[in-house]
Amino acid sequence: MDKKIKVKDIKVIQAPLAGVSDCVYRGLIREYGSKCLLSTEMLSAEALNTCPNPKGAILKYNNSEYPLSFQLVGHKPKMIAKCAKLLEDKASVIDLNFGCPVNKVVKSGDGSAMMKTPELAQEIVNEVKNAVNVPVSAKFRLGWSRSIDNFVDFAKKMEEAGADFITIHGRYRSDMYLGHADWKKIGELKGEISIPYFANGDIKTLDDAINCINITGAAGIAIGRGIIGDFSLPGRIENYLNHGIKENEPDLTEKIEMLKKHLELEVELRGAQNGIKFMRKFYNYYISSVKNAAKYRQVLVVCDNYDKIVGILDDILCLSSAN
Repeated sequence: MDKKIKVKDIKVIQAPLAGVSDCVYRGLIREYGSKCLLSTEMLSAEALNTCPNPKGAILKYNNSEYPLSFQLVGHKPKMIAKCAKLLEDKASVIDLNFGCPVNKVVKSGDGSAMMKTPELAQEIVNEVKNAVNVPVSAKFRLGWSRSIDNFVDFAKKMEEAGADFITIHGRYRSDMYLGHADWKKIGELKGEISIPYFANGDIKTLDDAINCINITGAAGIAIGRGIIGDFSLPGRIENYLNHGIKENEPDLTEKIEMLKKHLELEVELRGAQNGIKFMRKFYNYYISSVKNAAKYRQVLVVCDNYDKIVGILDDILCLSSAN
């Protein structure tokens, strides 16, 4: 894959998920046919400034993942620009996170807390844009709360600062991840800015993606948790948007094989013990449609033997096929 990307060609973005979207996750999206813009997990500018060459899975990537966005979070313009420069030779895009709602992020004034300081966010985008020669994007929410509903003005400030595109999650920070993403609200951006905007939130199927784009008028969509358990989703969405081809979602046999591959590669990356522990958060996404899924999950999340886990997955498939 080519490192460089043309913003006008982007239809689907894989939204970063902390503790989820590692290099294995991203590689599997690519393996199942998508050319979407992949994204690293969120990187703290403070941490990266302290340790410019961090070890571990969070910054591990493979050349096959390109085009690949590196996402930074922080609130100090010059520090973030310095970190962006450090990542420039690796990045297809530098993405700035002004949307993360979790307490440990916003208590420092980072993530969606930046929606309360839009001029500072604008300064950050401007500093980063002046520091690097790759596209710069910003991700944010509808506002800090329903009483601070400033995403249209915030989007305009991102454009003025030089952002090449933006991504809007259709919730307020006060919503966290509860309720439903307000796609109609995102649609209020139509005609307000000239740079592309991408819609994010509650996109779990191909039909969701189609409806979201129709409602929001967005250039494309960003998908987070909707990918978990179905690495084919971004590619199927792209295939529809580019060619009008509507492919079926994977059946249980395909999902079990996908899960086995996911497990195998995480064990290869992290070692058997850590890889198996890491995978426990994913099982339910793959087997949720199976009868007695909760009972199977209870067994899987306590099993620490690779061969036994594969055997349980084979049993699930066998019993489900027999019913």
